[in-house]
Amino acid sequence: MSLNHVRPWRNIYRRESRKIHVGNVPVGGDAPISVQTMTNTLTTDVAGTIDQVQRAAEAGADIVRISVPDEASSKALKEIVRESPVPIVADIHFHYKRGIEAAEAGAACLRINPGNIGDERRVKEVIQAARDHNCSIRIGVNAGSLEKHLLEKYGEPCPDAMVESGMEHIRILQDNDFHEFKISVKASDVFMAAAAYQQLAERTDAPIHLGITEAGGLMSGTIKSSIGLGNLLWMGIGDTIRVSLSADPVEEVKVGYEILKSLGLRHRGVNIISCPSCARQGFDVIKTVEALEKRLEHIKTPMSLSIIGCVVNGPGEALMTDVGFTGGGAGSGMVYLAGKQDHKQSNEGMVDHIVRLVEQRAEAIEAGKVIVMDEDV
Repeated sequence: MSLNHVRPWRNIYRRESRKIHVGNVPVGGDAPISVQTMTNTLTTDVAGTIDQVQRAAEAGADIVRISVPDEASSKALKEIVRESPVPIVADIHFHYKRGIEAAEAGAACLRINPGNIGDERRVKEVIQAARDHNCSIRIGVNAGSLEKHLLEKYGEPCPDAMVESGMEHIRILQDNDFHEFKISVKASDVFMAAAAYQQLAERTDAPIHLGITEAGGLMSGTIKSSIGLGNLLWMGIGDTIRVSLSADPVEEVKVGYEILKSLGLRHRGVNIISCPSCARQGFDVIKTVEALEKRLEHIKTPMSLSIIGCVVNGPGEALMTDVGFTGGGAGSGMVYLAGKQDHKQSNEGMVDHIVRLVEQRAEAIEAGKVIVMDEDV
């Protein structure tokens, strides 16, 4: 929950849900909204997959999903799970035995697609394997793979059909006295996904996994996901998210965190407030921000940094950030620390100087010597 007693118009009241666990990561209830991604390596390429998992975890992924399409992948999964720094979700399609094998291999969660996993008997076998090996389950409904009887009933994929599919499989899990599950109702169409999730949120107290599936490339997918997921999160819907991009999984993690940071729902790393630049800028804002984003990726401490090209908005933005730099004249600008003017700095060497200040501020925050200026920035 994001609550601000000084600025109540920023409050987000999260939907109440049950809490489950994906390995050691709590999902739902009062747990932070977790960020997920999915590897795109061949699972049988154990070294490559482990490397991708580790890079995603370093970027902030709480959970990583891995596809298990065949028996060889099931065998590889065991080694990957052993080396992974975060819980692994096994992505299961078409063959229920892969779900059983994944549970035996140590997966923390099994993602099953009701539209293609098979009949109820097979789903029950997967449930038993999950119970035996302390796995949770995600019911993953997808508009592109709905059950035949629902397509015949509704004529086309739609929110009602997606929610009905999800509720049918919730019933199966509950009838088998299995309650460690979360659910998603994804579509590539933002309107369809948003409508389905809103209906679902009213029908169950299960934790909800948010996603706009097959959203597209880095730019278009980020925009679609930000609109769809951002609006749902703003409404208080969603307990874990995955941004689906045709891009490096690390980029999915970054976008996911930025969405959560923009809503004040998660805080990790440096939040850079920067202007788009114009003829008034006292330095090259765009190149400076690009350099700082790369140079500050290692900072995990939540804090804020303002980089503004001129004095029109620079001083005002700097008042609310941990570190700030406002462009001025004669090749220099003003540095702000904790919202106050501190010293001038020449544009030459500015990036190195700001990096040092941010690192020092992060160390002070971690040591409890100072507080973050504004956690909702």
